Amino acid sequence: MPYVVTRSCCADASCVLACPVNCIHPAPGEPGFGTAEMLYVDPRTCVDCGACTTACPVDALKPHTALGAGELPFLELNAGYYKENPHADRTPMYVVPPQRALPTGELSVAVVGAGPAGLFAADELLRHPGVRVTVHDRLPTPYGLARAGVAPDHQDTKQVTQLFRTIESQPGFSYRLGVEVGTHLTHTDLLREYHAVIYAVGAATDKRLGIEGEDLRGSVSATDFVAWYNGHPDRAHDDHSLDTERAVVIGNGNVALDVARILTADPETLARTDISDRALAALRTSKVREVVLLGRRGPAQAAFTVPELLALSALEDVDVRVEGWPDDLEPDATEKTRLLARLAARTPVEGRRRIVLRFLTSPVRLIGEGSVRALEITDTTLHTDEDGTVRALPCGDTQTLETGLVLRSVGYRARPVPGLPFDEDSATVPHERGRVEPGVYVAGWIKRGPTGFIGTNKTCAHETVESLLDDFAAGRLTRPVHGVTTATDALDLDAWRAIDRAERAAGEAAGRPRVKFTDTESLHRAALSTPAAHG
Repeated sequence: MPYVVTRSCCADASCVLACPVNCIHPAPGEPGFGTAEMLYVDPRTCVDCGACTTACPVDALKPHTALGAGELPFLELNAGYYKENPHADRTPMYVVPPQRALPTGELSVAVVGAGPAGLFAADELLRHPGVRVTVHDRLPTPYGLARAGVAPDHQDTKQVTQLFRTIESQPGFSYRLGVEVGTHLTHTDLLREYHAVIYAVGAATDKRLGIEGEDLRGSVSATDFVAWYNGHPDRAHDDHSLDTERAVVIGNGNVALDVARILTADPETLARTDISDRALAALRTSKVREVVLLGRRGPAQAAFTVPELLALSALEDVDVRVEGWPDDLEPDATEKTRLLARLAARTPVEGRRRIVLRFLTSPVRLIGEGSVRALEITDTTLHTDEDGTVRALPCGDTQTLETGLVLRSVGYRARPVPGLPFDEDSATVPHERGRVEPGVYVAGWIKRGPTGFIGTNKTCAHETVESLLDDFAAGRLTRPVHGVTTATDALDLDAWRAIDRAERAAGEAAGRPRVKFTDTESLHRAALSTPAAHG
């Protein structure tokens, strides 16, 4: 098997287009593209030409001879996909749809949110001549969770920013960074200045547990914890006590795995990444030896993806244990359960740090006076509703886990957007294929909820942009008011490039990919290090 996909896909589709024998699936237009965890190379038809690895913007494809020990399971994973999805009816190549004709004259669009959803929306728009896109963000830096959410030990995943830099370089693209809608300008301001506005503001808050003791010191949102170790200006200067031998993460999605890996990683390994210096100093003196991830349901319902589970199983200096396996669950039920069963069969090594994946367990209350000292938990059983939904029901008996740090990682939730309708139940803006009304659109998590991967935002943005272009072609968009300019003190693309250069230069001097500036003042100083830094 010559080439192998080794991580979640960015949905750029460059590899699909580059492959001369159409051996990479699911491809654009096929079920699963943009929503599947990853793409897969068919070992029976790959001709070992290397075109895919050259085209991939995030280096996700490797020849089988270059796989590390921890990546070898991807061989089986790629081959296994085609046993269940043979693609016997495949066409010779994915055909790029023809570019649609737009009315003559310039189309100007404001995109609010400079994360993956916003930048993919800008890219979809800029494929058409005469379109001008200005991407706004309240932070002085773009890329959203790709910068401040991806774990520092996943530097390969962060290579998607190379794709974002290509998008930024297109004619018609501009930034207004450090500008918050609702503070520095209003929704009405944007509608006066542009033909249309796309909101891609994500889901910035976390869901709460709703249990006693949740507000004790040492009970922390995983969202805030991730922002802390990634140097997000909002949280970079927080203090988190790691003076406890056991930490508990409530939840078992990818973010929960990220947090567990960072808490158990060798600090000297992390020192070669772009982790926040403040977080690195805290981790160097950490007493955490065990991280327990609690999942209310069973292994088959775990939210983390197979690539992330493979990354966990590849750790060489951390033990991984699996607890709470249902009696009626066959280990070979899915690829995920097969991997978990292999982890459960491992023999622990004395003295290693440990990550425990504990299923069928629910939190009851946090115990402590002023700060957390323990978590009360209960076992659960699974019940399947008539509609097929699997729910976890508490058994009643309780146990106590001693811990001084509890991190909740049970999902994200978006905030209402000023000037837009908001559904409190789903925490999304109501829309039809991304259209809130002609001239106002949504993309990303504010549109569909906190689901999918970085690449999912590409297909999501494509749908939204198609709705916008339909409205433009039909004459449903209001022409901007001439001469209106808002937020003139914003940082532009040159300013961001100056920040990027300064961070990379600091990183090169320290043997790291970059050293992030973690406060607004430092970011603005770096932005002004070139004469053309602000506009």
